[in-house]
Amino acid sequence: MIVLPTALDLPAVASAVPDSGCRPAYLRVDDYLETLVGARALASGFELGLIDALIPGGCERRVLTGTLGLSDRSLALLTGLLCATGVLGAVGPGVGEAEAVALTPGFRAALAFRDLIETKLAFCALLLPDLAEGFTRLLADPQGFMASSRVFELFRYDLCVEPTPVNLAHTRRWMHFTTVLTRYEAPVCLDHYDCGGHRRVLDIGGNSGEFMRQLCRRHAQVRATVFDLPVVCRIGAEHLADTPEAARVAFVPGDARRDALPAGHDLICFKSMLHDWPDADARALLARATQVLTPGGTLLIFERGPLEWAGRLPGYAQIPLLLFAGFYRSPMFYAQALEGLGLTAIDLVRVELDQPFFLITARKPQ
Repeated sequence: MIVLPTALDLPAVASAVPDSGCRPAYLRVDDYLETLVGARALASGFELGLIDALIPGGCERRVLTGTLGLSDRSLALLTGLLCATGVLGAVGPGVGEAEAVALTPGFRAALAFRDLIETKLAFCALLLPDLAEGFTRLLADPQGFMASSRVFELFRYDLCVEPTPVNLAHTRRWMHFTTVLTRYEAPVCLDHYDCGGHRRVLDIGGNSGEFMRQLCRRHAQVRATVFDLPVVCRIGAEHLADTPEAARVAFVPGDARRDALPAGHDLICFKSMLHDWPDADARALLARATQVLTPGGTLLIFERGPLEWAGRLPGYAQIPLLLFAGFYRSPMFYAQALEGLGLTAIDLVRVELDQPFFLITARKPQ
């Protein structure tokens, strides 16, 4: 984390806690998703069974051609690309067609997060046409881009109301992406904010309940509620059904912009949700949450901030971030909104993940 400037022009803002500077281990997957060609080769390596064939150990190329059903030239092309990206390394003396290859130690470590690797590969492949064909329109006509792009066709919240087979299938598709991301982002948030003093937690726009599942796993006293659209809640309940925390996470369907929010919670969370909405809607959501928050309770926001490249071009894995870049706000937007709602002890912490995240907490007066 990087400490925010002390001069925030907000007297109620306390301080930002410095971070240890450690990079979460799961982010190492992006090291193998830097380029389109390298990522495409890795996806093919999974699809053709090459990666799985090498998990037990190194293997000679001549054996791999028979195992995978590839020609010598095709295997040489694929393994050559994967060696260039650091996924594979040569084994044995000399260089030749009979040479063996193996997964590198670095990629073996990254493979611990295989679900994240495969999710990012699928998500970026889905959205690549938006970048390749629609980036100019995104810059010049954002509304037109939203109406025609794959990314906004995927995130169709209007299909999350009626639980038809079509709506369930469509919603499951994007919820898989968001759930896998939350699986790795949630622990970072929970490492930086101790929820041990809370007992009743409400996650507005809580998606599959993965964030609340992890919170409940850490804190046995917590009972959690996820408030989200009906189809999302149904899929979320299925996601948690076989977990030990399922009995402590309730799903309440509704539209957070207009339906009554559940009361009686001493911690209310917004995790990667507020950037989905225009400024006026985001402020209104915070106001509605503040109204039902128990006096003395805490409002928590864990949200993506504006992209910062520091002179370095984003890699292939950052395609989704580029397409959503116009939606990420300064944390000061949220801090000022919370101060305007009368909340106190406002605290901001910056967390460096695949882009800047901000953890913002504030307390409702007794």
